[in-house]
Amino acid sequence: MSDRLTPGDSDVLLVIDMQNDFMPGGALAVAEGDAIVPLVNRIAGRFANVVLTQDWHPAGHASFASSHPGAKPFESVTMRYGAQVLWPDHCVQGGSGAQLHAGLKIDHAILILRKGANANVDSYSAFTEADRTTSTGLAALLRARGITRVFVCGLATDFCVAWSALDARASGFETFVVADACRGIDAAGSLADAWKAMEAAGVRRIQSAELLS
Repeated sequence: MSDRLTPGDSDVLLVIDMQNDFMPGGALAVAEGDAIVPLVNRIAGRFANVVLTQDWHPAGHASFASSHPGAKPFESVTMRYGAQVLWPDHCVQGGSGAQLHAGLKIDHAILILRKGANANVDSYSAFTEADRTTSTGLAALLRARGITRVFVCGLATDFCVAWSALDARASGFETFVVADACRGIDAAGSLADAWKAMEAAGVRRIQSAELLS
């Protein structure tokens, strides 16, 4: 393993949306989402700096199909900020589906960042809401802590992981996605498209062995 991938004080691991509603049986399940929990725990143990994210929607969120009469999940509508995929109700604030998976054991995380709490704007990225202008403040926090490299894992590869990685790169951080510690939805080629976009942006695709060996 290259020493370059040995996590240090200037590195952070983002663990994206490891929540019950994204696990098998959840409202917006990602296939095998639960299978990566032990691996995510192992990787997190190598990092002094870990940030967990949670989708945290109020009931009746604008991204829910149920908020649009006659609409069905996975249809697309135009919001004031652009195209929006409509989702089944998921990760509702305070609900069991919004809770982190019980097997996630990362007690040393420095932050739990809740996103998607704005009732009128969706938020895939840990850095910026879907309007692409409203910041979560994460980039400023990481800079204040001297972070220069961002490693990303979790759910789902082609949505919240990819958007977070792209925004980390756009914010000036060297960015890595731990591919085998993620799982994707892959709707209509979305997984391949996400990897293509990340590669074009300079996001590095790595395997967990490069951090754990």
